[in-house]
Amino acid sequence: MSQHYYSQQPEARHDRRVISAVLRGLAFRFTSDAGVFSKGDVDYGSRALIEAMEIPDGSAVLDVGCGYGPIGLAAARLAPEGFVTMLDINSRAIELARENAKLNGISNVNIMESDVLAAVAGQTFDIVLTNPPIRAGKAVVHRIFEEAYEHLNENGALWVVIQKKQGAPSAAAKLESLFGEVREIGKDKGYRILKAEKITK
Repeated sequence: MSQHYYSQQPEARHDRRVISAVLRGLAFRFTSDAGVFSKGDVDYGSRALIEAMEIPDGSAVLDVGCGYGPIGLAAARLAPEGFVTMLDINSRAIELARENAKLNGISNVNIMESDVLAAVAGQTFDIVLTNPPIRAGKAVVHRIFEEAYEHLNENGALWVVIQKKQGAPSAAAKLESLFGEVREIGKDKGYRILKAEKITK
């Protein structure tokens, strides 16, 4: 099996570059590298999620599979009084995300290497964001959903972006089995933005 971005220690030769992006009207610069997801530009799915997500100021936010940081760092800028925890299994991505937080002057973040949500055991959040690692397989994606549910506060929300052709229907079914109701917030070029709220009856 060839190695890809869902690897703890990428072996790809370094190919660092700086990407400029405007997300939610805010200008960012990101350093990227080989061996991480969407190294050449902020991917369309992440952009779609960033445009749709609702981050009330003061929220405790978790970004699962943060890559080099666009979703979590955008959330941190949208909620300056909030705090964003960013996780990824890929050590190179984590180093880049930390570098990119500094590059963009963002301090209300904590960026940690983690297998799914292992590094935040015992913590809860108001919002969980994920552009899940489809190439890691359905079992990993569904584990992210299950662990996100356990780590959400009451009335918290999980936001997911996923392509229809890469399993959006089965992802929605899995989310419905956990949360009950799942809303499709938007769709854009085959991507679905799903929001699942943890409402305790």
